[in-house]
Amino acid sequence: MRVYYDRDADVNLIKGKKVAVVGYGSQGHAHANNLKDSGVKEVVVALRKGSAGVAKAEAAGLPVLDAAAAAKWADVVMVLTPDEGQGDLYREHLGPTMRSGAALAFAHGLNIHFNLIEPRSDIDVFMIAPKGPGHTVRSEYQRGGGVPCLVAVAQNPSGNALEVALSYASAIGGGRAGIIETTFKEECETDLFGEQTVLCGGLVELMKAGYETLVAAGYAPEMAYFECVHEVKLIVDLIYEGGIANMNYSVSNTAEYGEYVSGPRVIDQGVREAMKEVLADIQSGRFARQWMLENKVNQTSFKAMRRQTGEHPIEQVGEKLRAMMPWIAKNRLVDKSRN
Repeated sequence: MRVYYDRDADVNLIKGKKVAVVGYGSQGHAHANNLKDSGVKEVVVALRKGSAGVAKAEAAGLPVLDAAAAAKWADVVMVLTPDEGQGDLYREHLGPTMRSGAALAFAHGLNIHFNLIEPRSDIDVFMIAPKGPGHTVRSEYQRGGGVPCLVAVAQNPSGNALEVALSYASAIGGGRAGIIETTFKEECETDLFGEQTVLCGGLVELMKAGYETLVAAGYAPEMAYFECVHEVKLIVDLIYEGGIANMNYSVSNTAEYGEYVSGPRVIDQGVREAMKEVLADIQSGRFARQWMLENKVNQTSFKAMRRQTGEHPIEQVGEKLRAMMPWIAKNRLVDKSRN
């Protein structure tokens, strides 16, 4: 595995280019502001007319253009909009106007890896994927640090796509922590798998199942929430800080013993087989096709599942308990007023 740092990147490469950041959400606001603060003098944000992000970008001192105009103007076009709309965005606005020799960049490999976008052969295509949410990419940069990034190149007609990508990654703070070389395939498939089986899908279902089991057995919902949801942060923070061994060092012997004897009963061979099935669906493109079809029917099932999750009792109990802990809101990661 090749890892690059600021010393391996020439940040002046990106400083000499016109950069269009398409989208001003979590990642978009971080990339655009970090680039500007690193001395990239020509940065614009591409947004549709009427977007709530327009006022936020302009308040940060960033010019705003529509996508087609930004693509025509830019040397580097970084696409940071939701995956499901990127194909149409490229076909209708970016691809027809991008200049020959420009670079098209992404923070996730889905659309390129699964051929939902087929970029013109005369443009570079690379990926810079920070391994953290945009809010952290921004806050770590502001405090003088950085979030590790992945870098990959899919097309390189210019011959220097990797050099420009490394320069871009350095300018958003990635070179301070490390820029890890990968491929669009590896990033995309591992990212989808991690989200679905562990980070989002697996963890959320595990917490809900634990909560529901305790409540059904007659325990107070508040106790179930504390034990199955609230304390997850403590455990994850300990693992984040120093690995599983660090967590086990910090918890009681009783908790550690319970991990060894009961964990495999919950995450058993049946779960592992289900994980393999999920991975096979990702690798074959079945999940990507299913997600794109969902978007063709206005995300009907997706929105219903989102609503059902929001109405789960675990959310109602959690809202009440979090109100008792004002430090959570004080130290929040997500500030919807800014991004």
